[in-house]
Amino acid sequence: MGWLKQLGSAFGASFLWLVCLIYFTQGFRSFVWTAVSYQLKDNLKLSPSASQFVTSIAFFPWSIKPLYGILSDCFPIRGRKRVPYLTLATLLSLLPWLILGFSDFLRNTRTELMILLTVQNLGSAMADVVIDAMIAEAVRFERASFAGDLQSISWLSMAFGGICGSLLGGYALTHLQIDRIFLLFSVLPALQLFSCGLVEEGSVQGKALPEDSASNGSDMMSGSIDEEDKLSGEKPKVSTLSLRRKKSQKNTKRVPTAINKLQASDKNGSSLSQWYQSLKMATYTLFRAFRQPAILRPMAWFFLAHVTVPNLSTVMFYYQTELLKLEASFLGTARVLGWLSLMIGTLTYNRYLKKMRLRHILMFTQIGIALLTVLDMVLVSRANVLLGISDKVTVLFGSALSDGINQFKFMPFLILSGQLCPPGVEGTLFALFMSINNLGSTVGSFVGAGLASVLNISSGSFDNLFLGIGIQVLCTFIPVAFLFLIPMDATGISA
Repeated sequence: MGWLKQLGSAFGASFLWLVCLIYFTQGFRSFVWTAVSYQLKDNLKLSPSASQFVTSIAFFPWSIKPLYGILSDCFPIRGRKRVPYLTLATLLSLLPWLILGFSDFLRNTRTELMILLTVQNLGSAMADVVIDAMIAEAVRFERASFAGDLQSISWLSMAFGGICGSLLGGYALTHLQIDRIFLLFSVLPALQLFSCGLVEEGSVQGKALPEDSASNGSDMMSGSIDEEDKLSGEKPKVSTLSLRRKKSQKNTKRVPTAINKLQASDKNGSSLSQWYQSLKMATYTLFRAFRQPAILRPMAWFFLAHVTVPNLSTVMFYYQTELLKLEASFLGTARVLGWLSLMIGTLTYNRYLKKMRLRHILMFTQIGIALLTVLDMVLVSRANVLLGISDKVTVLFGSALSDGINQFKFMPFLILSGQLCPPGVEGTLFALFMSINNLGSTVGSFVGAGLASVLNISSGSFDNLFLGIGIQVLCTFIPVAFLFLIPMDATGISA
């Protein structure tokens, strides 16, 4: 535990506690969202497609994470950029659970429930962005050598929260009313709100944009072009180098102009103008970077990998609970195996796969996902019973493997995102990458809900579920045809 004490002395015990608490809460959300799934199914009597539609809308705030980063970067509240926004985000996370816990009408009305769940996810997503920014700033200004340890303790806290939430979620549903579960979970964001007051943050003194960020923004284009050369494995030609040098010189001349504009607005005392200039430069820098083919093409593949495959997870949840009569406690245990598989998948990737080409990893991952989806077809067709394999064993086996194999796709996404981020906009651009991934998942859920509706799959009527899963299997191979969007020589080792 010596490294933990060193982290506490380097960053402060209150800050380290806040980081662990927020990430633990993010993982522990499985405790309350299991209750939400049963609320939609049992109390509101929604069909699988309608339930998946409500859930997809509720999770949409995770698809616009860069907006929260730009907001906290460009519009300080009373001179502070992080803690006030973290406090606001925590309030947005806390109040919906309290309201749903106390109000039977809002809890059992579809539209009101969807709005409150969306607000809650807005707070959780904003808190996730702000705490990531606070970690990046703490590492940069305090002890950069502890960056890996701080990230490790964050992931461990979230994994531990996920395991605890999955184990306790099923048990709570068996012994507690859903309103009590909502109120019980609200203890964590309430504790998080109290902890926000323990963390000190210095004032930015009305500075809208640091000078180094302006220079980083101007150098961003050349950095992204250099990264494209690295990923493609080609050496730049002399003419390209000279052209790039000329562009860099021109951009260098433009930097003082932007800085002077901000300084002039500061002299005029117009904070509104400062904020506008800061917002304009941050947005321009972000989209200028994202337009580069070396960034746009890989991100397009990861987006397509989600939207081309219909997500039928909610339909399978209905099938497992209504037709197979699997208990909530058992499904919670299956989710624990999923979390353990996720960690094992991460370790396996880092140990054996990170030197492989990303195209090969992603191709084999899609094939593995397709085979696991075939396992759902076996479950629905009841072929497992004919083979003497129980439903619980089949579900546990699928849960144990699915999260681990999906991690083989998510880890390259993280690695490639880190490779593609040009200097100066790493944080915001990485948040944009994550939002693209989240948006793709949301769209995939919409596609799955639409497929379930077209096939007339509803609660108590699963006759066409086998066909729906078959379509899902075929769609899993569609992203393989677009692997040319991934740089040919890119591997899991950061450039």
